[in-house]
Amino acid sequence: MSTTPSQPGKLYGVGLGPGDPNLMTVAAVKAIASADVIAYHCARHGRSIARSIAAEHIREEQIEERLMYPLTVETTDHPGGYRGALDDFYAEAAATLAAHLDAGRTVAVLAEGDPMFYGSYQHMHKRLADRYETTVIPGVTSISAAAARLGQPLCEDKETLTVIPGTLPEDELSARIAAADSAVVMKLGRTFTKVRAALESSGRLDDARYVERAFMDGERTGALADIDPASVPYFSVAVLPSRVDAEPVAEPDPARGEVVVVGTGPAGAPWLTPESRGALANSDALVGYTTYLARVPERPGQVRHGSDNKVESERAEFALDLARRGHRVAVVSGGDPGVFAMATAVLEVASEDRYSGIPVRVLPGVTAANAAAAKAGAPLGHDYATISLSDRLKPWEVIAERLRTAAAADLVLALYNPGSRSRTWQVGKARELLLELRLPDTPVVLARDVGGPEESVRVIRLADLDPEVVDMRTLLIVGSSQTQAVVRADGRTVTWTPRRYPDPDTV
Repeated sequence: MSTTPSQPGKLYGVGLGPGDPNLMTVAAVKAIASADVIAYHCARHGRSIARSIAAEHIREEQIEERLMYPLTVETTDHPGGYRGALDDFYAEAAATLAAHLDAGRTVAVLAEGDPMFYGSYQHMHKRLADRYETTVIPGVTSISAAAARLGQPLCEDKETLTVIPGTLPEDELSARIAAADSAVVMKLGRTFTKVRAALESSGRLDDARYVERAFMDGERTGALADIDPASVPYFSVAVLPSRVDAEPVAEPDPARGEVVVVGTGPAGAPWLTPESRGALANSDALVGYTTYLARVPERPGQVRHGSDNKVESERAEFALDLARRGHRVAVVSGGDPGVFAMATAVLEVASEDRYSGIPVRVLPGVTAANAAAAKAGAPLGHDYATISLSDRLKPWEVIAERLRTAAAADLVLALYNPGSRSRTWQVGKARELLLELRLPDTPVVLARDVGGPEESVRVIRLADLDPEVVDMRTLLIVGSSQTQAVVRADGRTVTWTPRRYPDPDTV
């Protein structure tokens, strides 16, 4: 007659480190020694790297549980597909371990690297840790092992580390790599060709290092660009090390010079696209209005050239001259560089014969109108016109005529540059003109410093628009005859412009 133990056993998730038994922690060795059951995952061949690392500490009298995967990369006829087959396997493996724990046995589940870092143990932990006393013993990760073998820091100072599985789609890999300071791409093997292409398209291939089987037999390191894809196993990683002490380009090469015009969005980091982050990180010179340059984190080896906001042509010429001498230059612009910003100035100067051979790219950013509209709801949901009220580069008569024409066409208006210290009357004139063609109750979004520390977004009536509250950090959105403004239960007023416009024959 069997009896139920008074107390269930304890579960250990044991991190073994990257492969060398000498890198196992003292805690890991003690947990293995004290366990009644040693469990480890393996493929159908039955061999386990985890067991081989811990082999010298496993005793004959200990029970061994091989948790054998039903498949690794094979196809399956399981009704739930690959994921369904694995879920069933994890459930069965957890039940096997639970039986030992219920019998009062201590179970140590071995895991290469760290149990909580892309480890198979995680699936046991999620299914058992809420039912049994559990201790997870951390181990040296493959990331730390790779950095040690390369002899290069992963992160320094204010750098951040991005860990990326190579199984992601190539465009997602490119975006994440481009936006990263330092990065490690895991799970290479069959994904290597795709990862290499993503590194190349994001401009990081020359920086990438390769580490295979760190601290294991068959270890190999080198420049990733030199690795034969057919030779890459699963136990390998791509590493983009710290840039702090990266070797500077010895001499600028005219063949690599280029200008990239980058939009930072309305307020910096949260609004940057991954592509823009990558362009800023990979440039050796930054050129721009000092306020916009301040939004970009400083990086070792980069030179910043700040200037006043009113010298756009000179700034463009300076950037192109740098590129002609072999520098990779990022011209930093606020919002979207193609909307009342630096892209036009750069392309205009770049069209001159002396700069015709300089590559120029323009990367989009979130423009102020879209940022303000999103904060207010969806006032740009139908046709709209974008007009700058600044008469510094065009006569007021032209602005007034465009306002009349757009208003007469019943377009929503996004009004940039409505006012500044030196321009205080344009908003009042615009309001007077629009009231000739729009009802006094027309919703107006008054958006100031969107995304910044002094953000303020209000919805008012056109008749109540006060020029005194409008400055150079403000953008106005004036609704059409169809734009709605509704106060919601939380007291917030939201606006939207319906996508369906009334049929004139039924109005």
